[in-house]
Amino acid sequence: MSFNNLKLIEPVLKALIHEGYTIPTPIQQQSIPAILEGRDLRGCAQTGTGKTAAFAIPLLQLLHQDQQADPQGRRPIRALILTPTRELAIQIEESFQAYGRFLNLRHLVVFGGVSQVSSVNNLRRGVDILVATPGRLLDLMHQGHVSLRDVKFFVLDEADRMLDMGFVHDVKRIIAKLPHERQTLFFSATMPHEINQLAKSILRNPVTVEVSPVSSTADTIQQTVYFTEKPNKTNLLRHLLTGTDINTALVFTRTKHGADKLTKDLNRAGIKTEAIHGNKSQNARQAALKNFKNQHTRVLVATDIAARGIDIDDLSHVVNFELPHVPETYVHRIGRTGRAGANGRAISFCDFEEKPLLKDIQKLIGKSIPVETEHPYAMAASQSDLEPKQQTQMQKRASSGGGYRSRLIRPASSRSR
Repeated sequence: MSFNNLKLIEPVLKALIHEGYTIPTPIQQQSIPAILEGRDLRGCAQTGTGKTAAFAIPLLQLLHQDQQADPQGRRPIRALILTPTRELAIQIEESFQAYGRFLNLRHLVVFGGVSQVSSVNNLRRGVDILVATPGRLLDLMHQGHVSLRDVKFFVLDEADRMLDMGFVHDVKRIIAKLPHERQTLFFSATMPHEINQLAKSILRNPVTVEVSPVSSTADTIQQTVYFTEKPNKTNLLRHLLTGTDINTALVFTRTKHGADKLTKDLNRAGIKTEAIHGNKSQNARQAALKNFKNQHTRVLVATDIAARGIDIDDLSHVVNFELPHVPETYVHRIGRTGRAGANGRAISFCDFEEKPLLKDIQKLIGKSIPVETEHPYAMAASQSDLEPKQQTQMQKRASSGGGYRSRLIRPASSRSR
């Protein structure tokens, strides 16, 4: 099947050709016709499946066909796309710009952390499509700059991430301001109970599209786990980066402080690295992303703010420097590579305390992740089979004179004889 078979209008098809699109992904094949028919839709798909295009393409066509001359020259907001993070909001707005390049439609993205002056000016001139994060949208609504009374199309994207980030109550407040008569599109990579209940409350007789098992990982991603001790993780990462196999690497840490510290350590080792997290200004985050996409920066260290919403062509490696506490987050992290059918590699470091996290991840994805043992910072054989609880007990005995001592594993060339 090609996009020509999806009853798309010529300006949209022309834009898709300009972007190099020829064959729709499964979620696009199933979603586009249903949306064009005016149906509500509930989509569940893993990251990297082409979900943004699945709703942006048909919405652009519907908005174009719905355009009506306003005697006062007004352009009220007719489509609202709500998404959890700045990065994802920017990516979605860029998609609307690309697919709608030959249509006379205005679109705007708004998010927190930057001045709202430019956004307010654009809103006054009128926009057809508004892409927003919940907090900034509520601020603009409370200030009287945004009215949702003319919205005909509402998209709630990455709903499970909204729940993770504590935005569900904000989302419900926004939904309460929308017209009852509207077309609603609901997308989520996972469907926990609360998200499923939210979907049921806002969708009317929806079409359900599930193109892959919930929380599965793409077959194009080669996954590997390296067992090592926590203090050796930086050494192990430097060791892997000294080779030529890794062109670019997106490295995930749990905390902002950890991201900054690792960035400094890698730069000191001569590996050009930048960090992106919530404490960085929006300009700094965008600059870091641009440098990474252009490969001026080899390594980008990120917290989970970047687990979704970053679309980087030809990203060869994702590294879980620290395993996430929520197993679904692992799926989103490694989904930054191996996108659109390309091959990618996901490397995870696992210390003693993270073994239960690894177990949860493997249970979620339904497979065991192969272990790489041939590296100079491998976990001591005498400790590798211990569960974290056993390890803690042995360390306590060691500290009280029990004779057990934990040690860092150094490369063979640097160990004393």
